[in-house]
Amino acid sequence: MIDFHSHILPCIDDGSKSVYESIVLLEMLKNQGVTKVVATPHYYANQNSVAEFLIKRNSSYEGLRAEMTDDLPQIILGAEVKYYEGISRFDKLCDLCIGNSNLILLEMSMKRWTEYTLRELLELNSYGSFKIVLAHIERYLKLQPKFLIEKLSDSGILMQSNADFFLNIHSRHKAIKMLRNGQIHFIGSDCHGVDYRPPKIGDAYSLICRRFGDKFVDNMNSAINSYQI
Repeated sequence: MIDFHSHILPCIDDGSKSVYESIVLLEMLKNQGVTKVVATPHYYANQNSVAEFLIKRNSSYEGLRAEMTDDLPQIILGAEVKYYEGISRFDKLCDLCIGNSNLILLEMSMKRWTEYTLRELLELNSYGSFKIVLAHIERYLKLQPKFLIEKLSDSGILMQSNADFFLNIHSRHKAIKMLRNGQIHFIGSDCHGVDYRPPKIGDAYSLICRRFGDKFVDNMNSAINSYQI
């Protein structure tokens, strides 16, 4: 099982506050059946250069890896890249891909997107050098026209949702419908800490298994692995 979105690296953003907390989070994910976790610390272009960010990320990872045991989930390095107008002209974006893949996880603005934003997303995704994945897509649904998510999905843009989308009784039906319609491609815990936003991805996958069967989840994780993360 793959956790595609987490803030598990210590002391780099608003996620884990220590190596110890990261180890506990990894233990929690292991107990929920996770074998791979994508570490996606926030990247803001107005705060750090890509080179500075990568040095900090790699240092955080190496400090954590030194304390990890072999039975813990494998960590795949990535980033949660904050979208800004003009990001399509950012020539270092490929350096922030997830693992060995061409996937870029984008965090969008919490407001109604402009026509420019939509054009830029489609333009980015058409380059061929990488694929756009929109982080926690459920956060934007009520802010955008109803047809927009379907349009973006039909255009090949990929979607990630958080486990809570499936676990919240008020959003569960929508989450299941989007997954059934092929509009959710990745699921992440988006965990930040042991007490603050702990991982619940195991419960989400259990719900999906009950609705669609184990084979569905196996195929979903096989599809993720096909991107060679």
